[in-house]
Order: sequence, then structure tokens, then C-alpha cells
Amino acid sequence: MIPLLLLLQTIFVSDEASSCVHAIDASTMKPLECIEVGVRPRGLVASPDGKRLYVAVSNANRIAVIDTATRKVVRTISSGPDPETFALSPDERHLYVANEDDNLLSIIPIADGSTREVVVGGEPEGTAVSPDGRMVVQASETAGMAHVIDTGSGDITANLMVDTRPRYVAFTPDGRRFWVSSEVRGTVSVFDSASLKLVGKIDFDRAKLTDNIIQPVGIRFTRDGRRAFVALGRGKLVAEVDPNSLAILGTWPVGFRAWNLALSPDESRLYTADGLDGTVSVIDIKNNKVLPPVKVGGKPWGIEVVP
Repeated sequence: MIPLLLLLQTIFVSDEASSCVHAIDASTMKPLECIEVGVRPRGLVASPDGKRLYVAVSNANRIAVIDTATRKVVRTISSGPDPETFALSPDERHLYVANEDDNLLSIIPIADGSTREVVVGGEPEGTAVSPDGRMVVQASETAGMAHVIDTGSGDITANLMVDTRPRYVAFTPDGRRFWVSSEVRGTVSVFDSASLKLVGKIDFDRAKLTDNIIQPVGIRFTRDGRRAFVALGRGKLVAEVDPNSLAILGTWPVGFRAWNLALSPDESRLYTADGLDGTVSVIDIKNNKVLPPVKVGGKPWGIEVVP
């Protein structure tokens, strides 16, 4: 029997090899349509109420806004060049967009689309805003840094060294810590949000989880902060990590280049966008079962699930 909550859920997956975002019915796991947004969509962020989906359209230099009920683009917002990752403020008033080609973080008020630019390190990718909306952390791939930015002033307050090629940043739900994944080194660095001190590191490469190359990328936490999941890229795995001890608790097999991941709204399932397999992997984390993947084609990149 299909859980009732799954009947009301839609999975959205950006396809960077195309110009559209796939919509998948979570109850049947069947693709519904591919929503045209512009060439090379990558980062996805759902609004807190799930009614809007923001999409970074990299080759069109804009953020597209999709109404998730009608699955139509209702607005576009100029983002600066080559948007890839971005964060949405908790009050849905601002976008914080990584402009990879120009080494900038663009701060964009959604109401009027005006832009402030913050110069950061080379190839910014991996953007997160704290739950209280006061801090943005922007990773820089070539600089190997996580830049801490005050959202009020737009000033960089700290430049934190991390391991090689940081890719993703995520705050814990309580905002007390933020995690930065480093793709090439195979680690996730964990920082205290108040002191900005490194408090721990998860070393997936040293754990020898697989003979494949381990590349930590996307990170997700359950709403209560008790479970954490990390997509391991070409490692073809998702790992669960204890958020307190930072111990690796186990892994599940997923597709090739599992790039980003998402939890269903009821937190019973975990989904990954598998960029080099053209699939979405599905894990029943309630019953610890890997379910059949969904073939969407192209190069899946970002993924979100809404009610």
C-alpha cells in the first residue's frame, strides 16, 4: 500500500544537460513532464511552504520560479552570470546566489530584483543561509575556503580554510553548526556557527567505504537534526552520519555521481539525483530498503520534494 503522504508529493529534478526540470509523481514514481526553464538548470530550492520552486538556470543567467501546483514558470529573476548554487532566506525575501564565473555572491531582494555583489574566492559553489537568516556561508572551490558573510551588511566576516574543492554547505536545523563537503579530499568539515571553529571532520576517504572514488557533495538533515545524509558522488553511495559523534553509521547504494539529495516531506524516503546514470535513486529510510530507481535521462543535478 502506498503511504497517503506520498500521494500528495512531487519530486522535482533539474537536468543540466537539457533546458528543463523533471516532475515525478512520488506515489507512482513516474515522470509527469519536464518543465522548460532555460538552458542548463542546476541548483533547486523549494519555498518553505512548498508552493514555489526556485531554479538556477546557469546558461540563462537567471533564477526561474515555478508554481509547484500548476508546474508553470511564473517569474524569472536576474541572477548575475552563471548561477549554480544558491540559498533562499528563511523569510523568502532574499536570494543568495553563487556566480561561479565572476567569483561573486549576489544578494538579491526577491521583491525588486536589485543586486548587491560580494567578491569571494574562485569558483564559488555551495551556498547556505543560517536558520536565523543572519549568516551566509559561501564555499569557494579553487580557494578551498568557506566565506562567512553577514547578511545585513554584506561583509565577509571570516574566511575559513577547508579541504580541497568544497562543493556543498548545510546548516544543522538548530543553526549551531554548518557542514562543508570537500569533493576531492573526500571529507566533510564541521564548524561551530558561533565561534567559527572547526569542531570535527568526517573522513569518508579514509573509511574505505568502496573501491570507487568517494566524492562527498550534497548534505541533508532531518528536521529534528537527529539524522544526517551525505551523497558521495562517483562513490555510488549515500552515507548516514551521526550528527553528534560524526561517526559514519552506514551506506546505501545509489546511482553514479549521486550529486544532490532530498528527503520526502514525511521523511520516510531519501532521493538522489544521479548525474551520470540519468536516474533518481530511491531509499526507504524508514524500513532501510533501496527501491527501484527512476529513469529520467540527461544529467540530473538538483532535487527537491514538495507536498
